[in-house]
Amino acid sequence: LCGTRYKNFRQFLADRPKDRPFCYWLGSSDPHRPYKRGSGAASGMDLGKIKLFPCFPDAAEVRGDVADYYFEVQRFDRLVGEAVAALEEIGELDNTIVVMTSDNGMPFPRCKSNLYDGGTRMPLAIRWGRRVKPGRQVEDFVSFTDFAPTFLEAAGVPVPEEMTGRSLLRILLSDRSGRVDPTRDHVLVGKERHVPAQEAPDWGGYPCRGLRTHEFFYIRNFRPDRWPCGTPNYRRAVIPGAWYADTDNGPTKTYMIENKDKDPHHRTLYELAFGKRPAEELYDLESDPDQLHNVAADPRYSAIRKRLAGRLMQELRATGDPRALGRGDLFDAYPYLGGAPKYPGWEKNRNRAQP
Repeated sequence: LCGTRYKNFRQFLADRPKDRPFCYWLGSSDPHRPYKRGSGAASGMDLGKIKLFPCFPDAAEVRGDVADYYFEVQRFDRLVGEAVAALEEIGELDNTIVVMTSDNGMPFPRCKSNLYDGGTRMPLAIRWGRRVKPGRQVEDFVSFTDFAPTFLEAAGVPVPEEMTGRSLLRILLSDRSGRVDPTRDHVLVGKERHVPAQEAPDWGGYPCRGLRTHEFFYIRNFRPDRWPCGTPNYRRAVIPGAWYADTDNGPTKTYMIENKDKDPHHRTLYELAFGKRPAEELYDLESDPDQLHNVAADPRYSAIRKRLAGRLMQELRATGDPRALGRGDLFDAYPYLGGAPKYPGWEKNRNRAQP
């Protein structure tokens, strides 16, 4: 943590020096798991109207789980609304840059801790009443690394050379929608170790990098021999009891695992979420916006695959990425101090087995 913690935003506003600029990080446990089961339906949501990601099976358990997630998203939205109202009350709303976003995708299979859009494409809304034209939708690719240089430039502070992000101020102060900056035609995403979820003695993660354009999404999986979301063999897991441990436990995860052999469709969705993946993935976003059909091995896409693969590796080497320079194993050597999602009932059964 950095800085003083406050009970709420209003307390912070009351305590801050009135003649100085401020920066406040409004964080929340919403919408992190676990959820109160049935809270979404109890709030009045019509489960039949929920639009599921195509990588989810259409089942009552899944719809209810997504509704519970939406309930917590709505609760966070109200929290932000209260903060905006507090700024308006003191006359500072239009003089404040308000950024609302998320740090990762929803905690569901093939979402959080995956490179697909469900894991890395985050909502982002920015408001600066005095300077930014409202009602615009911008399609340029941006990254979280762009936030810090944006804030510094807006405050008139020099941006250190060490910062790899690029200020968004040019885009914000434009009056255009759609694609504004032609140089923002792609974005890089990546993952190393989120939760050690392999079989003992392997403490490694699932190293992968991706390059996404408006037309295609190319992914390079550096260790396709590993489980992308963790081993199903929880008794052999490097963290005892860890169960598909790079996917948070919840009703959707449980349903997909328990029903993987129900029919071919359920099996396909299970493999997309939890099965091992090839070294290369390529998705044609015009025909497959949900990134379900890997065309990396399709000869018709050979030239595109080679071009995007070369571009990705070139940028990774230029930025000194150890994984692209043959030194990626160092990522797996760092101590891990966190926990892992466990097989249901694991702790209880393990304790019973002890003398």
